[in-house]
Amino acid sequence: MILRALAVGAGMMGAIGASQFPEFSQQYMQRLGGAVDELDRQITRYAADAAEAGMTLPDYLDRLAKEGPLARTQAQNLISDMARYEQLAADLGALQGAGPFMRAKLATHLGDAQIWARARETYKPAVPATFEGATFAGTGFVAGWLGLTLIFGFLRRLALTLRRPSRRRRV
Repeated sequence: MILRALAVGAGMMGAIGASQFPEFSQQYMQRLGGAVDELDRQITRYAADAAEAGMTLPDYLDRLAKEGPLARTQAQNLISDMARYEQLAADLGALQGAGPFMRAKLATHLGDAQIWARARETYKPAVPATFEGATFAGTGFVAGWLGLTLIFGFLRRLALTLRRPSRRRRV
């Protein structure tokens, strides 16, 4: 009886947690798009500065890095921002147009720690009122219920095995 109640409780927790994925992933994508747009704006500005100076952006950054310690730091920061832009733009490209089920399949593209933290700070859990939310809730319920049931089943068998007297042969 207690096992069933715990399994149902685990299922409910799984349902509540998993049902939040569609909306949370949507909010993550909105923040991801904002980050990509801002990094693009910054890189475009530096590329325009480089073009105005008659240089390519890599040449501009190389020359900037030779100007002194402060300029070298700025050049390194922009190079880092350019790499971040490439990664985030690739993630956004993979996720763009994807519905909640496809976003679940592409969950590795939801992994930027800064964006994840900011989305989590502002996210407000809600009862899912969509087909996708209900599907994720059902999947979460089954996963939680089944997971706890399997763990308790394993522990029960282990306990029975340990309690069983060992059979020794007498010679």
